[in-house]
Amino acid sequence: MSPDSAPAVQEPDLAAAPPGLLTLFLAFARMSLAGFGGVLVFARRAIVEQHRWMTPDEFNETFALCHFLPGPNIVNLSMVFGARLRGIAGGIAAFAGLLLPPTLIMTVLAIIYAQFGELELLRRSLAGISCAAVGLLIAVVFRMMTPLLKPMDAVALTLMLGVFVAIGVLRLPLQAVLLVAIPVSVGATYFRRRKVA
Repeated sequence: MSPDSAPAVQEPDLAAAPPGLLTLFLAFARMSLAGFGGVLVFARRAIVEQHRWMTPDEFNETFALCHFLPGPNIVNLSMVFGARLRGIAGGIAAFAGLLLPPTLIMTVLAIIYAQFGELELLRRSLAGISCAAVGLLIAVVFRMMTPLLKPMDAVALTLMLGVFVAIGVLRLPLQAVLLVAIPVSVGATYFRRRKVA
């Protein structure tokens, strides 16, 4: 391989040694403690890039599934991901790691905010944190889009753009858009994979 060529993407090797329950708990605890403004950015970085427990495509597919489950998407992701690796116990370990540290911190912060919430310095600090959170969210959206930007995924990109226009621009109801988008995307994926096979 020449020095100028890009390194090959390493596939995750979960069959060799899936992470233990404590490893799952600690990984999701670190994600939740780092996740100011949202954990998705840090969850993707840890799962896909750092630990290589999933490929970018697998992460996108799992996260898409979590959008259709009731409850917060990142909580659903922790349960689905943990259960995939270590069964029900893994799901509980990832779930506990994701929620326990921030719950304890937020309880303490709520007590402090009740005492000092009117301070102008605190309000300005929270405004700055919210701007950083928006920037992180935009960054992770672009990273999650990169697997869809391959030439063979023009159909997926078209569907994504169509859903964005329907919900974000035309303000159509989410349920109505999903009733159309889900069968169309499942059908397009089925026929494309059948064509390849």
